[in-house]
Amino acid sequence: MLSYYRSLPNLITLGRLVLAPAIVAMIAAQRWKEACIVFIIAGLSDAVDGWLANTFDLRSELGAYLDPLADKALIVSIYVSLAIVEVLPATIAILVVARDIMIIGAFMISLVMRKPIKVKPLTISKLNTTAQISFAAMVLGGKAFDFPAGAWFEVSLYAVAALTLASTAAYFGQWIKHMNL
Repeated sequence: MLSYYRSLPNLITLGRLVLAPAIVAMIAAQRWKEACIVFIIAGLSDAVDGWLANTFDLRSELGAYLDPLADKALIVSIYVSLAIVEVLPATIAILVVARDIMIIGAFMISLVMRKPIKVKPLTISKLNTTAQISFAAMVLGGKAFDFPAGAWFEVSLYAVAALTLASTAAYFGQWIKHMNL
């Protein structure tokens, strides 16, 4: 019984990973209310699995890899989908994707060079993820409930862009230091 509970955060994370393509399909079909609701559920699952893992000491090595993978899959797929249907500017989707490619690329290079980096999210990265998820939820909510994209959209868009750039710079700096460049 205890082993089932030990896996609960990872099972929630896997659920978030499975929800990403479903949300993309809803966005493509312009089923905005459904996409918004499922995206909010997926976003909240990120907080729940982290809280469970930390509160009940259910952290695992698998979870350390799965959680950021699920976050990346969810965020990247949503931003690219919203850019394709022209709800978000393509530049923000490109910025979000480029950041994640850089992080994954640095991680892979480190492994190949036998200088593995421990998977540990930076504070700026947590803020960035929260901002990206919140902005996507607001955009989906706006589409779902016909709220006009006013000043909140521009301010949030620039905040996400700034945090994404800051997170990219922080990870890149950490990687350069780790690789002794």
